Amino acid sequence: MSQLVPNASVPSPNTTANHDANVGMLPIRRALISVYDKAGLDKLASAIKAAGIVAVSTGGTARALEGLGVSVEDVSSITGFPEVLDGRVKTLHPNIFAGILARGDREDDLEVLAQHGINRFELIVVNLYPFASVISRDGCTADDAIELIDIGGPSLVRAAAKNHAFSAVITGPDQYDWAVAAMSRGGTTLAERRLFAARAFERTAEYDAVIARWMAGHAGLVAGGVPVIKECQSEEPPLPTRVTLGLERRMSLRYGENPHQSAAMYAPADTHFGLAGLKQLSGKELSYNNLLDLDAAVRIAGLIQDPGAAVIKHTNPCGAASAATIHEALEAAMAADSISAFGSIVAVNRLFDESAAECLLKPGMFVEVIAAPAFTAEAVAVLKTRPAWKASVRLVEVPPGDPWGPTAGLELRSVAGGMLAQRPDETPDDPTAWQVVTSKVPAKDLTQPLDFAFTMVRRLTSNAIAICQGTSLVGAGVGQTSRVDAVRIALEKAGDRARGGVLASDAFFPFPDSIELIKQAGIAAIIQPGGSKRDPEVIAAANEADIPMIFTSRRHFRH
Repeated sequence: MSQLVPNASVPSPNTTANHDANVGMLPIRRALISVYDKAGLDKLASAIKAAGIVAVSTGGTARALEGLGVSVEDVSSITGFPEVLDGRVKTLHPNIFAGILARGDREDDLEVLAQHGINRFELIVVNLYPFASVISRDGCTADDAIELIDIGGPSLVRAAAKNHAFSAVITGPDQYDWAVAAMSRGGTTLAERRLFAARAFERTAEYDAVIARWMAGHAGLVAGGVPVIKECQSEEPPLPTRVTLGLERRMSLRYGENPHQSAAMYAPADTHFGLAGLKQLSGKELSYNNLLDLDAAVRIAGLIQDPGAAVIKHTNPCGAASAATIHEALEAAMAADSISAFGSIVAVNRLFDESAAECLLKPGMFVEVIAAPAFTAEAVAVLKTRPAWKASVRLVEVPPGDPWGPTAGLELRSVAGGMLAQRPDETPDDPTAWQVVTSKVPAKDLTQPLDFAFTMVRRLTSNAIAICQGTSLVGAGVGQTSRVDAVRIALEKAGDRARGGVLASDAFFPFPDSIELIKQAGIAAIIQPGGSKRDPEVIAAANEADIPMIFTSRRHFRH
């Protein structure tokens, strides 16, 4: 959920209500405080003392408040029951929840409170056990996770949010400045209480979503309640019937694809891999388009098994290569299309060192973003001090790991009114399943280039053609409505480098017309999925051109 800037987002005070003037400005006389995160508690303590508010608390929170000079009424003195079960039960009691849920404009509610000697709470301050951070720790056991499933906290928050007409709820230290201001002025407005009730329900929804995803895995289910039965499981598990997402704002962006579009990046609270866990070391703010290109760059670099680099422009690689070192891979990737590489996004799949940095310091070269799992201090120093664009380039560390767990292993894409979901196309292809369909067999030294080319084409926008020399992408045809046009563009990009290289297609050739162009360019071998009703015609054209062709029987469309 979005982070709240205290006061800045609070609507103008509404000091009256149609049915009861007290619903507008509500004095704070009693506050129930139960927080796991003690950050900023000193702010609240000072305001509570100054306003003469009765503080009710228990356990560690009570001790912390007392240490800050606040006189605390213990919850057990209200419930008449001690904290039990190692703290699992402390606030779950009618004397607490009636004090939160009583409606101040209902005489029958107030009579019940009077009958049982229960006092109302006008302010609830609760933050929840850190379940998401616990399950992300190395070595976290199921028992550790289960113990950090908060029961009383969400119940208190939901009760106060439900009864926001008569109680205010604060769910995090980021809202303490507002609480202090309200205490200082003598109360809360209905508009403020509505706002914070909405924030409260956002936080409990997110909290429950994280727990639901974890519990599904713990129970051996795909998120959404579909059993995973390994004996009956196909190549991929069934898609869930329900995906529960609680997204928090990770990054505010200046604008979206265009300046008139507002934008931000959101991620599930319990994911810290992929772009959700990026750490920017230097440079200007990342933009919406930067992040789209960065995602494409990181994902294509991640498909490369050896040290590899990808150079991205408008989500498509204009260069990519693997080599013995990141330095060599980056040199080859940048050289593939040096014109398009200007202003590009670069990603590598290994440590980015000083020698890799030197590749980008040639005259006339500029990149928008450099991404890597990690940077050496020397590489950062070089990139931040030597090039003319040192203050502009963004250096971004993207942690390795599976980013798809919080989305039930699904890649999601929004459409108007809904979401499309699919398993990410990131499983390596199996060359042992490939079949040579022509009379001529590819030379052995083309095995690695063919594998690399078919890996590259899966991250190009369809219709897509990739041309590689060795393990370097030298030409790409992307996003064309005609495959023969994609072939023509890829060959034009590759130029003379196409001769002796290999060509990969993300889907079958629907007609044999591309083969003549491929022959004229001197391509040494073709790899494609096959599957067209005209496959025999395409194979015959390849045989006539004396070009070996491999069918993979696996398509890699990317729209």
